[in-house]
Amino acid sequence: MTYTLSPSTTVSPARDAARFLRLVLRVDGASTAVMGVVLVAAAVPLGSVTGMPVAFAVAFGIFQIGGAACLALIAGYPVIPPALARTVVAVNALCAVGCVVTAFAGFVPLNGFGVVFLLIGALIVTVYTALQYTGLRRMTAAPSAR
Repeated sequence: MTYTLSPSTTVSPARDAARFLRLVLRVDGASTAVMGVVLVAAAVPLGSVTGMPVAFAVAFGIFQIGGAACLALIAGYPVIPPALARTVVAVNALCAVGCVVTAFAGFVPLNGFGVVFLLIGALIVTVYTALQYTGLRRMTAAPSAR
């Protein structure tokens, strides 16, 4: 299905879905980059507030910066490959579960605020995962513009 807004503007569901997915990937990438930089740059004060060891905060921050770069790369593709979008959904889902496990498993000596910090992170990642999954489903289900 294709519909026309004006004589020079044609919009298709597939294009809208891809645009939505691209936007979510970019917002996820930007917020992930910011969080990664905060974790690396403020590892010591953040560690004193959360109980998170400095080495863990720095490693987690570097992981997030790398993930943000991957998200930016995928969002920049002219056509987002569905396989990459599925990978993003899977990795984000694993990261959300990893944050919850880390918060409660006890292998990182977090205090109460540290547990809340990771649970809020898991919630945010879960929201991005759901939005990206929605965009992927719409993109792969929508008929292409012809």
